Amino acid sequence: MAEGKTVSIVPSDSELSTQQAADMINVSRPHLIKLLESKQIPFKKVGSHRRVLLMDIMEYQDQIVKQREDQLDFLSNQAQDLNLGY
Repeated sequence: MAEGKTVSIVPSDSELSTQQAADMINVSRPHLIKLLESKQIPFKKVGSHRRVLLMDIMEYQDQIVKQREDQLDFLSNQAQDLNLGY
């Protein structure tokens, strides 16, 4: 808020549409659907529509951030071990 950015308060048990969930994790809707169908992110169907819990999207996002950090640590350690000058 101090930086002038928008802040939203949303209940953690809120359900998101696939488009809202995709926008939140910055991926395309078809890619999100692949993640849902491969059971990487839980979802439920309401009629013919998929609904994703906000909490599940946030957990997935945290998991991806952790994986990226681990991979970057691995690569930087490898570069140092190989004395690549980074």
